[in-house]
Amino acid sequence: MAAVQDALVVSETIDVPAKSVYDFARQMENLPLWASGLAAGIEQRDGAWFADSPMGKVRVEMAPANSFGVLDHDVTLPDGVSVHNAFRVTPCGDGSLLTFVVLRLAGVSLESFDADVAHVRRDLAALKRLLELP
Repeated sequence: MAAVQDALVVSETIDVPAKSVYDFARQMENLPLWASGLAAGIEQRDGAWFADSPMGKVRVEMAPANSFGVLDHDVTLPDGVSVHNAFRVTPCGDGSLLTFVVLRLAGVSLESFDADVAHVRRDLAALKRLLELP
């Protein structure tokens, strides 16, 4: 993996219990509903999950189910590069706090990093809207 040049934690609160958020967000079939980079759809083939993304067909591997709210996932790009995404759901009162670490790898422009951060903010806001529906 390339050296990390910068990092930013993007967070969002959701007025829904953490277990409910976690259970929904970890379901691969639900990713296209809120993760815009995978909005074109996701499918399982031979036990692995693949999604159509703006970068082409990517493989998505979610952390095993756990009681800590860890939704880390690796995305393997069409060129074989794998990107680790650190994502958590933390109980926060009666609701939950989402945190997603956006890394700026060496060689990535500040403009591209800012676009990645904005993309993650939109996705977390979409998850919030989806789960807070009456």
